[in-house]
Amino acid sequence: MGFFEKIKQGLARTTQNIGHSFSELFAGELNDDFYDQLEETLILSDMGVDTALWVSEELRRRCRDEHVKTAAQARDVLKAILVEALNVGEGALNLAAAPAVVLFIGVNGVGKTTTIGKLAALLKGEGKRVLLCAGDTFRAAAADQLTIWSERAGVEIVRQSEGADPAAVVFDACSAAKARGADVVLVDTAGRLHNKQNLMNELEKISRVIDRECPNASRETLLVLDATTGQNGLIQARQFKESAGLTGVVLTKLDGTAKGGIVIAIARELGVPVKYIGVGERVDDLMPFEAEEFVEALI
Repeated sequence: MGFFEKIKQGLARTTQNIGHSFSELFAGELNDDFYDQLEETLILSDMGVDTALWVSEELRRRCRDEHVKTAAQARDVLKAILVEALNVGEGALNLAAAPAVVLFIGVNGVGKTTTIGKLAALLKGEGKRVLLCAGDTFRAAAADQLTIWSERAGVEIVRQSEGADPAAVVFDACSAAKARGADVVLVDTAGRLHNKQNLMNELEKISRVIDRECPNASRETLLVLDATTGQNGLIQARQFKESAGLTGVVLTKLDGTAKGGIVIAIARELGVPVKYIGVGERVDDLMPFEAEEFVEALI
């Protein structure tokens, strides 16, 4: 099953659960009622009030400027607006300078460990030598869970005992990556809340270790968000961006939500690209994000 089919399947609840489905909306007239219903539809799709109002006003402006007369024609204009909003930053991971280091952050329960395991399998399938780093030493059995995923993906892992210094585990992983010729290191971290300053300090310590041990390596910092949390996910993303210097977002559990609009809100309001999305539980259900196909499935 390709990206479009998986996304369409995952977002099937959108048109079932919101008040006015996009199909019904674009079968009507292009008038003030249309734009009012569009705003309501976008808000109910978890796009958020600010982004929904912006999209509606931008559509109204473009339809006026381009002399669009029917709601059916406005559908293509809306698609173009949403794709443009999603295309911020670089969508692909920067793994050019080995060993590239990808740091995963986010609160507990969003699917961080699972995402790392799925990405490890995806990168290995592309021919890369992947090393996992069990940097979450606070949560009981976190390293055990990541070890299970390393076995599923067929990649190596560096870990220490529970309660160890996370920065020390990262040091070991960087050393091992250089010694073994790894292409990329995927680093798990403890689920940290934005208001836990000590945990943010720990994240900075980890970053200093990476800078010292792999000074020329490509770097990514990905925030993993649970799509089912809706606007709370946007709040998390905004706060983590301020504290951690995000390069991208991974949105999980899109198959479990009726609302896909949060993707557009994150990209537009934060200027941070969504790089991967999770659309299921299987190891191959993490997919590189494709704006055009996502919008096609959503509308």
